[in-house]
Amino acid sequence: MSNLYEPIIGLEVHVELNTNSKMFCSCSADYFGKTPNTHTCPVCLGLLGALPLINKKALESCIKVGLALGCKVSNTSRFERKNYFYPDLPKGYQISQYRWPLCVGGKMEVTDKNGNTNSIRINRVHQEEDTGKMSHIGSVTRIDFNRSGVPLVEIVTEPDFRDTDEIRDYAKKLQQIMRYLGVSNADMEKGDMRLEANISVRTSRSHRTRYDSVGGRSELPPYRVELKNINSFRFMVAAVEYEIKRQTEALEKGERLIQETRGWDENKKQTYVQRVKEEANDYRYFPDPDLPQFDIDNEWVSTLKKELPELPEEKTARFVAQYGISESNAKILTDTKELADYFEEAARVGVEHDIDVKKIANTLINKKFDQEKILPANLIKILKEETDKPVLSDEELEKAVRDSIKENPKVAEDYKKGKETVLQFLVGQVMAKTKGLADPKKATKKLIDFLQGNR
Repeated sequence: MSNLYEPIIGLEVHVELNTNSKMFCSCSADYFGKTPNTHTCPVCLGLLGALPLINKKALESCIKVGLALGCKVSNTSRFERKNYFYPDLPKGYQISQYRWPLCVGGKMEVTDKNGNTNSIRINRVHQEEDTGKMSHIGSVTRIDFNRSGVPLVEIVTEPDFRDTDEIRDYAKKLQQIMRYLGVSNADMEKGDMRLEANISVRTSRSHRTRYDSVGGRSELPPYRVELKNINSFRFMVAAVEYEIKRQTEALEKGERLIQETRGWDENKKQTYVQRVKEEANDYRYFPDPDLPQFDIDNEWVSTLKKELPELPEEKTARFVAQYGISESNAKILTDTKELADYFEEAARVGVEHDIDVKKIANTLINKKFDQEKILPANLIKILKEETDKPVLSDEELEKAVRDSIKENPKVAEDYKKGKETVLQFLVGQVMAKTKGLADPKKATKKLIDFLQGNR
């Protein structure tokens, strides 16, 4: 990209909550893979006379997300109707939040392409309901309303991103936090977590004129392009990089960019126009008359705050300080809450058996095994057996090698004549004589040395 321009990027991330029921009705929210249109009722289908009821568990999950991101929880909140027409929206409006979000403010630290740490401001964390899902088969479009009404949390950032490394880091950290909190599986392949980016390009700071900077003229361009519903980190990075390049080339040609919504075509590796981008007032937000304003008292928030688990960054720092392991190893061990808990339990049991905690950490990082089948206590038992295993001296290994050759003269002669495959037989003999204590690689080298007359 030309250094004359720099990208300005903000993210909107939608996360489906793993509540038992939907946001405003009692239908099951476990819709993935189920028969289409079997998890529906008059409320989530938007039938006349059906009245919504707020799912308190979903509200609690949304507040926990806000707290984990350092947001301020609002004292009062309410739901509004976001009005637009689309076939997968049965009511003709989506119940969402605009003027009264549950949480505001907050931030997250991310790393850019140069390894620098930057702060991304969180504008808001609010609650809304999901829409139905359309699938296109040839000229036929089918709609499944099982997803309609499933609770969503939307996390909206300020336009603070400057490169795709920051975007990737933010999205992965956000996914990790959702899983640590236990509020969502955040599985992008299943649509549990969907990314949207708002992208524009402006004159870089080093190339702005004095006039450009007056009144913040260059701070935010007069347009933004929204990339909708990206369902993988790789696609998001590719789509954003393409869009930055497209916009930069357009500006260099003197073209005027407009506000629009675009999608990502993975096959063509390019974005495409979906529609002209709407402003908030195009949605005619107004308070939902069926859902009154509600208060959020400090006691409730304090209770939810106490329920928050130790989050990944805090846990990583503690592992480094408490166990003396490297930061890179600590990040690997805290990648999932399950792995972190396994390590801590193994470390606790390991202390009782004088097993070095760094050995436990290295085993978990470098050796793949089924954690569900091998309990932490069993892992320590295996490591202790390895630690207590007798050490074979070089003299003992050499004796076993000499004896194996002496007892099998024909095999030794075959090897000397070029039949190298017989070497494995002699290695087996050495392993048997040492009762499995010999290192097979060392045994092989010793055998070759003796057979070739190097000893």
